[in-house]
Amino acid sequence: MDRAHHRVVRMPHAGIVVLVGPSGSGKTTLLRRLVAEGALLSTEAVSSDQFRMLIGDDEYVDWRNRPRSEADVIYAEYQQVSAKAFEALESLVGMRCRLNKLTWIDATHLYPEDRQRLVDIARKAHVPVIAVVLDIREQELLARDAGREHPRGRQRVKQQVQQFKRTQRGVREDGFDAVYVLKQPDDIAFVRGENPLMVDIGTGIDIIGDIHGCYDEMMELIEKLGYVNRDGDGLFRHPEGRKLVSVGDVTSRGPKSLPSLMFWHQHCAAGLAYMVDSNHGWKIARYLDGRNVTLGHGDELVEQELRRFEEERGEEAARQFKDALKHFLQEAPSHLVFTRNGIRQVVVAHAGIRDHFIGKQSARIQDYCRYGDVEGTDAAGRPVRKDWYVDHKSGECIVWGHDPRPYPTIVNDTVNIDQGVVFGGMLTAWRMPERQAVSVPARQDYAGDPDSPLRRWERRRFAAPNLRKFTEGFAVQTGSRMNVSINGEQARAAIDTFSHFTVPLEELVYVPPTMSPPPGTCSVDGYLEHPRDAFQYYRAQGVTRMVAEKKHMGSRAVLLLFRDEAAGLQWVGRPMLGNIVTRSGRSFFDPETEREVLSRLHADLRANGYFERHSTEFVLLDAEIVPWNLKARELISSQYAHVAEAAMMDRDVLLDQLGKALAAGRHVEDWVRETERKRENAGLFRDVFQKYCWDVNDLNDIAIAPFHVLAHSTGTFWDKSHEWHMEQGRELAGMSSLIGETEYRVITNEAEEEEAVRWWEEMTAEGHEGIVIKPDRFRAWNGDKMLQPAIKVRGRSYLHIIYGMDYLAPDNLERLRKRRTSRKERHALMESALGMEAIDRFVRREPVERIHECILAALALESERIDPRL
Repeated sequence: MDRAHHRVVRMPHAGIVVLVGPSGSGKTTLLRRLVAEGALLSTEAVSSDQFRMLIGDDEYVDWRNRPRSEADVIYAEYQQVSAKAFEALESLVGMRCRLNKLTWIDATHLYPEDRQRLVDIARKAHVPVIAVVLDIREQELLARDAGREHPRGRQRVKQQVQQFKRTQRGVREDGFDAVYVLKQPDDIAFVRGENPLMVDIGTGIDIIGDIHGCYDEMMELIEKLGYVNRDGDGLFRHPEGRKLVSVGDVTSRGPKSLPSLMFWHQHCAAGLAYMVDSNHGWKIARYLDGRNVTLGHGDELVEQELRRFEEERGEEAARQFKDALKHFLQEAPSHLVFTRNGIRQVVVAHAGIRDHFIGKQSARIQDYCRYGDVEGTDAAGRPVRKDWYVDHKSGECIVWGHDPRPYPTIVNDTVNIDQGVVFGGMLTAWRMPERQAVSVPARQDYAGDPDSPLRRWERRRFAAPNLRKFTEGFAVQTGSRMNVSINGEQARAAIDTFSHFTVPLEELVYVPPTMSPPPGTCSVDGYLEHPRDAFQYYRAQGVTRMVAEKKHMGSRAVLLLFRDEAAGLQWVGRPMLGNIVTRSGRSFFDPETEREVLSRLHADLRANGYFERHSTEFVLLDAEIVPWNLKARELISSQYAHVAEAAMMDRDVLLDQLGKALAAGRHVEDWVRETERKRENAGLFRDVFQKYCWDVNDLNDIAIAPFHVLAHSTGTFWDKSHEWHMEQGRELAGMSSLIGETEYRVITNEAEEEEAVRWWEEMTAEGHEGIVIKPDRFRAWNGDKMLQPAIKVRGRSYLHIIYGMDYLAPDNLERLRKRRTSRKERHALMESALGMEAIDRFVRREPVERIHECILAALALESERIDPRL
């Protein structure tokens, strides 16, 4: 029903609205009206009568006109029910407040202590609390009571009116955020406010980390993000309608605080940007407000810029400018919550935020978002920060700054984007919803602090990581434009592996990715895998140049070789010549054998001037070490040798019995032929695995076949072709007899594809495992899509030891051809991205914790159950 209202009262979007008034003042009627008008949800209104009914089964108990002996008992029970009803009501209201819900409470609230409990609940939950006082004439109250189904009686109404008059003035002193006194509620329109902290994400946002007066870097980054000043009005707009967001600390420490601050003031006023509150911003606001603050930690540079502004523009212009900046900084929200379809997607807070603070505003939350969670100070007087982000579980991505890190740090779906630009680091933007970091380097170290946060990070390179950051799950942002998320169960499994089996954290810098066979069903009859399908996959993705490499049947190994032990100390924290580890991060050899292998490799490379010629302190190799039985001796003896021997014996015995039956005139010819085929399969199975094994008496009986030179201390080699990597392997093979070359073919056309297929057929017919087909470049793309880094194609003979000696039987092969490789492909992409990211971070000398999260994520993915035969 339409209603003409003479007055509008604005209600909060969440919190508590306390109705105050005697019985019959219209509280219940008002709430019913608001629900009917759609201004209030029925679940947002609760009443003491409602809870009395839930607790005691009756809304009202009349003890009047009863004998004294009965009245006393009924009244005592009513008081007990009423007390429990309010206890339950307030518990429910507290729960709703913690969830940032709105609740109107229908009760008389005539006593200060009743109202104070609700104010305390709201304060504890950091939500607003409003009082709506219904001031209705006594005669009207008496008339209404007389018409009620259960009248309270004249005496009780008069008592409540007297108490209401005594308490009315005190309501304004109870601590409510607002008090509205209404004499004619029917004339009032109640309008619900929107949460000012909630903003629709629109087409996307670009969140920029702590700028600290580095205006030139800020403008370079903004233009790199695609914002342009197309209208010549000094305002930068994105062609897609994206908005800029600042995590605060726009000023102080750097050379151009005022231009930086003016940029955000103008763009926020124009609706093109947002900025949240921060510790430096708040201090400058208080200084501009004339408060007695001591300017330090770079804030004094803002004061100097303001003096120069006044000298150049005059006192009045400076006064107006300061006033505008003061209001801008004072009104900055503690944090902002960006939504899509009404669902929270990303939270921006300067120094972090607790989950139960999100979407709420209070002095406590404002302080927390400005300064973060700290516990005292260290010996140098610096705050000791607590890792608040390890407890984040509410699902939104939280983007923050304040605590400079060398690179964007992602933990538990929180992203730190303060990369210390003012200390000579980088200025970073985090793009949402893309979840992508974009950075520009600082033009210089403006702060000149010998003990800057970035330098302290460097000194803490080999500090043990805080494993609590990872136990509930984490995400890794990689340079391959891929975010890899690890859940808590996977993370804990990987941490257990780290704790018990791997080499020390600082020495483990790479976990090679898994490889998938060709996707889909094999296109060639009679085969489970065939090179034509791998070639077709890459051709369909726009790849015109490929490399096919012989796949050695050995064990994958990562070799880290240092120029000398001093280089080892510099890179991994202890003097060493290097290490050789397996795909799971364990030592490949026993300690003595590893020392022998490393010493010989090191001597061979030094004798040939490898480290000097390449100006590197280390070389990192991805390789295969043969023979297979070096690492698979137990597997061979327990599975393959025993199975082959048992199958041969069983099938020989069966053939002998069938031969006798045939001689006796029994019609078992088909059975004989089937068993003969199975006998041949068992023999092939036995011969295949034995081809990959030989006795190892000394180092001359092993061979290391590198197929990637992953990195030198001067950089990584993702931009190189696989042919280049093969040539590097040839160079190394010429230096050491321990290193062998890997055969390969380059494919650029159909004729070369056919030649590679023939090569594969001949090689696998002789019992070799197969080939690996790769795109020309180490990291290949089709638009924004990263391609499979490598596809393995194994021969028909070799696959007997993977899928069983009878896998080629028509029924078996038809079933196996329906296998699904999609999860294996996904893991290959993620592990490849993680491996490259780990090496990038190692080469950049990032802290162990940063490298560790990539390795941990790769090992966590390996713990996920995927068909091991793929």
